[in-house]
Parts: sequence; structure tokens; C-alpha cells
Amino acid sequence: MSKQRVLEVKGLKTSFFTDDGEIPAVDDIDFYIDEGEILGVVGESGCGKSVTSLSIMGLLPKGIGKVVGGEILFRGENLVHATEKRMKEIRGNEIAMIFQEPMTSLNPLFTIGNQLIEAIRIHTDLNKKEARLRAIEMLKLVGLPRAEAIIDEYPHQLSGGMRQRVMIAMAMACRPAVLIADEPTTALDVTIQAQILKLMKDLNENFRTAIMMITHDLGVVAEVCQRVVVMYSGKIVEEGDVHTIFRRPKHPYTIGLIQSVPDIREKKERLYSIPGNVPKPGAITHGCRFAARCEHAFDQCLKETPQLYDLDGTGHRVRCFLHQREEESKSGRAVVAGEKS
Repeated sequence: MSKQRVLEVKGLKTSFFTDDGEIPAVDDIDFYIDEGEILGVVGESGCGKSVTSLSIMGLLPKGIGKVVGGEILFRGENLVHATEKRMKEIRGNEIAMIFQEPMTSLNPLFTIGNQLIEAIRIHTDLNKKEARLRAIEMLKLVGLPRAEAIIDEYPHQLSGGMRQRVMIAMAMACRPAVLIADEPTTALDVTIQAQILKLMKDLNENFRTAIMMITHDLGVVAEVCQRVVVMYSGKIVEEGDVHTIFRRPKHPYTIGLIQSVPDIREKKERLYSIPGNVPKPGAITHGCRFAARCEHAFDQCLKETPQLYDLDGTGHRVRCFLHQREEESKSGRAVVAGEKS
């Protein structure tokens, strides 16, 4: 059975407008998510992961952030041109989002029940009593004990892991087609992290919800994702299925990220770290954005911007001139610099 494509991002460009002018935060990225799929979006802080999610949700700060190019297609509908009224219908109903820190997402002045019931009633025709029953059902579904009591408690009365489960319950209350999870386990200890990841996998399997998992933790990606998009400085530098990315990474940045993960099977005096820092958005206007940190960089990398090259026809793509050179040596022919393969 063929999968239905629920979300497709084409040529997305998002900028912030400040006193210093326009600052590009996301620059011409393309990716998609199919029904029932979990896509991992990884990269260091400042690479554009969260800005991408806010662009999709229509939650960029007004007057400062703006989608300046490209398309965000939800079941064929371009959300870039959607009215605020239409986005309110979609948010929380068809596309939901879990934020990194649940304490800042839940209103401390209202009970868990008030906030869950409000979210349910906005997007359904259930009355208050029916919405309360749905809320209790969702709290049970995400594994919270004594759901009938928790629904009348306040956020500060719950632990971090319990608050995150409440956020997942709120996000899943209307059975969205797409769930965007922005660093959902960052503030949690490892035991609770494992429970939250299992919960999200279960929800994905039970409801066929497509999940966009934004994280800097490659362990999370290996645990739950089917495909991976690696972002650096506002661009996608590598994309492929999770097994290919971990076993045969091609971009020097992806290789560096994987080498940075501690391996308990090896004893090392020092952990590997990628030299240098992520450049400020807009600081690099030509050439490969990773060139200054790359030990393999050559003249072309500093002068021209590489395209995403399709390596093998399986969806494994990499933005690196090294692989253009590989193809040239294999085929014995010259390839125009920057040409898409």
C-alpha cells in the first residue's frame, strides 16, 4: 500500500527582519513526511531546526519573522498563503506541536483539565462533559496514573516527565495528521526520555500520525526515526534513511556529529568535537557554509555553493563537492560545478 504524503516543504526560505537588515534563518530547504512516518531533523543549535517548525505552524514572531519564499504543502494546501483563521483551524487539530519545555507551554494559572478541555472544544463539537471525558481518556492513553485526579491539578504539581506527557496528550487530543516534536526529551532524565520516546512510537503506530522529530540527540534519531534530515546553517546538508545515515554518512558535518557521540565500547581520553562554531545566519553569502570547519575543504568549497547530490537513487542526498568529485572519477567525465546530479 502506497503511503500518502501529508507534509511537503519546497524551497522554504524564512528570514528575520532586524535593525541590521534581513537575516536568513532557513535558506531554500526541501523535505517531506509521509503518513505514519517519523522524520528526524538534526543539527547543532542555531542551524534552523526550530525556525522550520515555527514556519510550518505559522508561529513566527509577527513583524520580525517571515516566510519569504517557497511552499509548505499540507495535503496539497499551501500554508504559506493560508489566512490566520485557516491556520487556527489547522493548528492543534491537523498539525500539532510539542515544545521543548512543557512548564513554559502550560499556563500555571489553570488546571490541566481546563487547558486540555479548551484545546479539545476549540477543534471539536463536543460539549464540556464530553470533552472532559476525552481529556481523561487522553491522559490515560499517554500513561499517566490517576488521570481522574490529575485533570484537576495544576502544572506545578506534576513532575517534568508528567508535564511532557500532558503536552503530548494535548497535542494528540484531536488526532492530528502531523505532530511536530521540538526537542521533546531534552529537559528529562534518561529513564523518562525512554518512556516518552516509547510513547511517541506507540502513538505513531496506533494512529498513523506522521512525526517530525527535531533534536540534536542522535541517540533519539536512531531509536525512533525512519529517515533523517541533517541541517547546518539554515540548509539541509544530508538526507537519507536512518540506517544509511548512521552506517554510510557522507557529509563531513554528519560524520563529525556521529563521531561526537560517546561510545561505551571504546576508551578515549577526549571526546571528538567538530572544530569551530556554527556561523551566524547570513554571515556566509557564497561557498559551502561548512567549509571553514571542514578538514577536507578545497578552493571550490570556498567559492561556490554545492547543491544536494542524489548519491544512489534511494533518496540519500548530500550537499558536498567531495561527492561530485567521486562521481567525476567514477564516470570519467567532468560535471559542471553546482550541477544537480
